[in-house]
Amino acid sequence: MQNLHHLKEEMVDTGVVVIDDIVDTDTVSILRAELEAAIEEDSLVRDSVFDAGMVHNCMLRGEAMCSLIQNKKINDVIDALFTPYAIIYAYQSSSLYPGRGNYGSRIHVDCPRFIPNYITNLGAIIALNDFTQDNGGTYYLPGSHKSESLPDQSFFYENAKQLSCNRGALILFNGRLVHAAGVNRTDTARHALTINYCRPYMRQRFDFPRLISTEQLRQFNDIGKRRIGMDVRMPTSLDEFYLPADKRLYKPGQE
Repeated sequence: MQNLHHLKEEMVDTGVVVIDDIVDTDTVSILRAELEAAIEEDSLVRDSVFDAGMVHNCMLRGEAMCSLIQNKKINDVIDALFTPYAIIYAYQSSSLYPGRGNYGSRIHVDCPRFIPNYITNLGAIIALNDFTQDNGGTYYLPGSHKSESLPDQSFFYENAKQLSCNRGALILFNGRLVHAAGVNRTDTARHALTINYCRPYMRQRFDFPRLISTEQLRQFNDIGKRRIGMDVRMPTSLDEFYLPADKRLYKPGQE
């Protein structure tokens, strides 16, 4: 893995870093198969939604996709570049099919809040296929996370760069970075998994502690439980509020 200090400097400067070989080839193949099965299942019941083809709550759709939450390499980088107390705001997929873009092809940021020199959300893309210019590698505007306003379309594409990486790579970006998925001009689908991390005091898109089954929860280590929000649950009674610190639902020291 690249030097974490260098990665942190690059994140501050450009708003994005690419780290190769985070996920091994065999695991990538399993992840892609799980995702394709989930996409097919969703197409039978939700084929007309605005983000058709995007799978939500991927930790519920396959063992490998669930295990990715506890991937040590990913979590080490999240701890170093963001915060060890980060929780998952959303865990979904991003797929580009031949001749098409997707919901993410609009010019956008993933976080509506602008606080200078402060990251509230960190986006993670795990590439399940190579990202190339031909298959729609993500466009991004370097340094745009430092600006409060979105650029117009012409300025964006005149100054944007396009991400390319091998499958198994991790792309991390500031939630304020202006970006857009490209158009897939190949004859093969390009798949990726995306995890949006946020600060522990923020709300998640879904109530993951209730969404995840007790059986599945038993498979998580302390880091996995922290990521899905188990350490920042609200008490539902005074009895829960006055529990000893080590048993409280909202753990002390969250930053």
